[in-house]
Amino acid sequence: MLQPGPTAQVWCILSTTSAESAKLNESETKDMPQSLSSILIHLIFSTKHREPFITPEIESELHPYMAASFRRLKSPTLAIDGTADHIHTLFALSRIITIAELVEEVKTESSKWIKTKGPEFKAFHWQSGYGAFSISQSHLPAVKSYIQSQKQHHRRITFQDEFRKFLKKYQIQYDERYVWD
Repeated sequence: MLQPGPTAQVWCILSTTSAESAKLNESETKDMPQSLSSILIHLIFSTKHREPFITPEIESELHPYMAASFRRLKSPTLAIDGTADHIHTLFALSRIITIAELVEEVKTESSKWIKTKGPEFKAFHWQSGYGAFSISQSHLPAVKSYIQSQKQHHRRITFQDEFRKFLKKYQIQYDERYVWD
């Protein structure tokens, strides 16, 4: 017996008779959405060599700039925060772009933008890699809270240790030699 609650799944089967199917003409079916998705991603990446380039002044402009880039790529952010050397972003991945394409675009755009903010940012780069972790809808509030408390969180743990914990939690095998740049 199916019990109501967060773990219950309900399956609906819709059927039409041939007469009902005949009523659907081409224009009606053309406008119906065919591909739907809800893919929540927690994205983490650092500055190259974890250099502390993200000052409070830059951060106040960087986060909205990055959010605009995600929106332009049809992958709206739900939370962005970080510290002087890394960024956490929670976003809804569009069904028409890969994570790799999105990350490359956001990193490239934001890196070019930061370099325009003054001579002290001329050497700015993001690390080459990133971590992208899937999030269930039920964990959304906790992940948002986690991202929004990054500054407090990193008083106790380094970026590298935090990232290793994510890799372990998600059972991702890695080689330390290639994770950091």
